[in-house]
Parts: sequence; structure tokens; C-alpha cells
Amino acid sequence: MPEQPGELVFLIGLLLYYALIYGPHMRRFRRSRAIAARTRPADAALDFLTFIAWQVLPLIVIFTSRLADYDYSLPVWAVALGCLLFAGSLTWLRWAYRSLGRNWSPKLDILEHHALVTEGAYARIRHPIYAGFWLWTIAQPLLIQNWIGGWSMMAAFALLYAIRVPREERMLLEAFGDEYRTYTERTGRVFPRLRR
Repeated sequence: MPEQPGELVFLIGLLLYYALIYGPHMRRFRRSRAIAARTRPADAALDFLTFIAWQVLPLIVIFTSRLADYDYSLPVWAVALGCLLFAGSLTWLRWAYRSLGRNWSPKLDILEHHALVTEGAYARIRHPIYAGFWLWTIAQPLLIQNWIGGWSMMAAFALLYAIRVPREERMLLEAFGDEYRTYTERTGRVFPRLRR
């Protein structure tokens, strides 16, 4: 069972993520049809690695003592900051998923009736879901005070981001052409552009 307040916050947030954000969109995605699938076996392996670092290792820390040799302790203010960042991450992710709507896919897919979304969370940045997960990667080591369970997601997600985002952007450029090129000129990847 969770021994630290941050671990309890992490568990509650993970459940909320699945119940309110990921779950409804995954159900919608299962009813959709991909017209262009770019996912490779290496992508599935990278997703699996990220899942292990993002969820499995923190749950091992929370529910077992197997990684206890790698625990550290943070002051209360750092855990409070982690809680705020985590809440911000979940709020941002919910907005980003809702903005994307029926165009969301957990893979590199162009779906039937796919539209380029440039409103809501996508108005100023091209990858708000990745931005939300970057917030999560900062919050996780503040909540899960373990060198492996807390920090592993940052390393795995950085690798996923570095490999997937350029491929995703090439796919969107192929699908939407000049419309996507114009969109990239006025938006940043995970931070808004300071100058347009």
C-alpha cells in the first residue's frame, strides 16, 4: 500500500487518467478505422518500454519493497509541487484529448474522416498531449520518491518523444500538406512560439 502521500496522489491520478481521459478516447478509437497506419514494431516496443517506466515501475515501488534500496526523501514543499504539477498534467491532458476528439489515436495513424485540429489545446502548440506528459514526467519523481520508479519515465518518454514526434509530423505533412506546413509555421511543438 502507498506509504507516502505522493504515492497515493499518483495512484488516484492514474485511475482518473484511465477513467476520464484515456478510457473514453480508447473506446472511440476502437470504433474508428485507420486509412494510413505508420506504426512499426519498434514503435510498439517503445510504447511498451514507456509503459513500464510510466506505470509498472512506480506501482512496484508503491506496492512492494523490491526497489526500496533506491528510495529518497523530499521535503513537503517538493511533494506539494509534485501534486500541483500532476494535477496540471491531468487537466491539460484532458483538454488536449478533448480538443483532438475523434482524431485521437494511440498509434501513428490517419483515421477515416481525420481532420487537422488547430483549435483548443492545439491553437498554439502542435503536441499538447506530449506537453501534458512532459509535465507528468516532472511530477512523477516528486511523487514517487525512488530513483528507478520516479525518474524512469523521464528517460523513456524522452526517447519516445525524440523518435516519434518527427515521424508523426512527417505523417501529418503527407496527409495535410500545405495546411499542416502553415500550421507548423505559427505553432511550437510543446511550447508556444514567442514570435509568429
